[in-house]
Amino acid sequence: MSAPTATAPVNAEQTGRRVEEVLDRLAESGDPAVTAAAEELVRSLMDFYGAGLARILHLLSSAPGDPSVRLLGDELVASLLVLHDLHPEDRDTRIARALDTVREHTLDVMDLDEPTGTLRVRARASGGCGSAADARQAAETALACFAPEVRAVHVETAPVEPPLLQIGSAPTGAR
Repeated sequence: MSAPTATAPVNAEQTGRRVEEVLDRLAESGDPAVTAAAEELVRSLMDFYGAGLARILHLLSSAPGDPSVRLLGDELVASLLVLHDLHPEDRDTRIARALDTVREHTLDVMDLDEPTGTLRVRARASGGCGSAADARQAAETALACFAPEVRAVHVETAPVEPPLLQIGSAPTGAR
């Protein structure tokens, strides 16, 4: 992922006025459903960012150690950083981090088709009884926060190799 680019500073008062102006214009349209939907959208975004800021403050003031590790490991904070192209890890690192959280499935990245956002992974036999569909769902859930550019996951199963049988001569006296 590229380094964050400098943007013009955001003025909270001006932004608040702009949001109010847009909501007023929508209210003037005369469609109460549109006005209600716009207000719900603003409330949802405020809740989302408020939760993210609260989580950041909690993570920064909690346990000792590197705060960046705590921040990047948190799904909500990581998703906000990715959403605004501020996440310091590149896409491949974020994909690997997400797949590492899917412990019940051992998934190896094969490739990412960037135009479609389809990630191809290979599931290695792990002795569990999970299906490819389970692995796909678990991977998609983990990737949603850490790598939203992955829109679909295609799981290929690695062929299971039969166990190696060792054939040797019988011990002396066993014949």
